Amino acid sequence: MAATQASLLLQKQLTDLYKTPVDGFSAGLVDESNVFEWSVTIMGPADTPYEGGFFNAIMSFPSNYPNSPPTVRFTSEMWHPNVYSDGKVCISILHAPGDDPNGYELASERWSPVHTFNLVVAN
Repeated sequence: MAATQASLLLQKQLTDLYKTPVDGFSAGLVDESNVFEWSVTIMGPADTPYEGGFFNAIMSFPSNYPNSPPTVRFTSEMWHPNVYSDGKVCISILHAPGDDPNGYELASERWSPVHTFNLVVAN
């Protein structure tokens, strides 16, 4: 049941993205039969070292989305302090909801079910 609700929500969010695009960002399904894995492209913002670049990534959503966050992994070469050498993105908003067991992040900085992929993109 949760996977069905998650898939309906993801399909709606992807449709909304097609209707109202986010500047510097595009997304589509990796495989038309799997709404849980998106291929995304982020265009490097002006006046940054990334200007003019096109950076590809995969957003993978869990079956209990939006209760748990997606994971993001760049498939393009990317250097950024929040991107591991394997392309995986590590930012607070993508960490599981609740208190940080290490005490580095506030619960308010971590994922919450009210978030959507748009908030991830904005960060």
